[in-house]
Amino acid sequence: MTAAAWVRLTLVVGAILLLELLCRVGMIDHLTMPPPSEIMRDLVVLLASGRMNGAMLKTLLNVVIAFSTATVAGVGLGVAIHGMLTLRRGLEPLFATYYAIPVYAFYPLFIVLFGLGDAPQILIGFMLALVAVIMSTLNGLDRVSRVLLKTARMHRLGPAATAWHITLPSAAPYLLTGVKLAVAYAFIGVIGAEFIMSNTGIGYEISYAYNDFDNATMYPLIVLILVISIVVNAMLSRWEAALMRRRGNR
Repeated sequence: MTAAAWVRLTLVVGAILLLELLCRVGMIDHLTMPPPSEIMRDLVVLLASGRMNGAMLKTLLNVVIAFSTATVAGVGLGVAIHGMLTLRRGLEPLFATYYAIPVYAFYPLFIVLFGLGDAPQILIGFMLALVAVIMSTLNGLDRVSRVLLKTARMHRLGPAATAWHITLPSAAPYLLTGVKLAVAYAFIGVIGAEFIMSNTGIGYEISYAYNDFDNATMYPLIVLILVISIVVNAMLSRWEAALMRRRGNR
C-alpha cells in the first residue's frame, strides 16, 4: 500500500472513530445521527432483509445507463471538438461554467417532455456526467505525442481510425479521470432526481426515511451509496494507475 493510501485510510478511520466517540458521549444526538457502528449493523440488516432490492436495482440501473451514455457521448464529442479549433475555443468558456447551471431546474420540463418514468432521472445524470468526460477527453487528446500522429498520417489512417487506434489509447489514462467523475455525477444526478419526484429508488427511500425520522434506513442507504461509489472509483483508479505505468515504460 502506498503512503498516500495509508494517509487516506488513516483519515477515514480517524473520522469514523471520532464520529463514534461523539455519538457515544452524546455530543451528537442519537436522533440526529446514530453511531457508525449502529449504521453498519443496520446496513447489514437492511441488505439481508431484501426489502430495498427493487429500489437499489432501479437506481443502479439508471446510474449505469446515465454513466454509460455520458461516457460514450462525451468521448465522441470530445474527439469531434478537438479537431475543430474554432468550435473548441467557443465552447471552452461554456464548459468552464457548465456546473454553475442548476440542472435540476429543468426537471419539470423533462417531466412534461418524458413523463414521470426513469427518463428524466437518467437525463439529469447524463447531463451532469457528460461535460466532465468531454473535458477529460480534450485534455487527454492534447497530450498525445506528435510522433504518434505523424505515424498515423504515414499509414494514411483516417480521422476515425486515428482516434480508435492511436489517440484514444494514448489518452486513455486521462480519459479515466473523466470516467471517474462521470460515475460520481451520474450518482448525484439520478439520486438527486429521485429526491425531487419519484416513487421508488434509493433517493426516494432516503427522502422518505428522512421525512419519517427513520435513521435506521436513511443512514445505511447513504453509506451504501458511498461504498458503491468508492469501490467503483477504486477500481477505475487502479486501472488508471496501470495505464500510467504502462505509458511511462514506453
